[in-house]
Amino acid sequence: MSVKIRLSRVGKPKRSFFHIVVCDSRSPRDGRIIEKIGYYDPVPNPAKIELKSDRALYWLSKGGTPTRTVYQILKKQGIIQLSKKTGPESAGAEPKA
Repeated sequence: MSVKIRLSRVGKPKRSFFHIVVCDSRSPRDGRIIEKIGYYDPVPNPAKIELKSDRALYWLSKGGTPTRTVYQILKKQGIIQLSKKTGPESAGAEPKA
């Protein structure tokens, strides 16, 4: 089973709010999840990000692959640097822009 760390959209139209979730890569965007590890609210300035860093590190160490947006969120929070210190294969390859 390939595990992805990605955003799941919730909220009203034009008032988006995202949960940062761990799920099987074959499941749909808002489908079945394994674990919810945080949220991202892009509406306020600056955007609000709440994240369980210990769980994000755990899933990265188990081979979870973050999407581009989640990778940038993890990088901003300093979790990518922590995962690279724990092991070179932990965070996977950096996505191409």
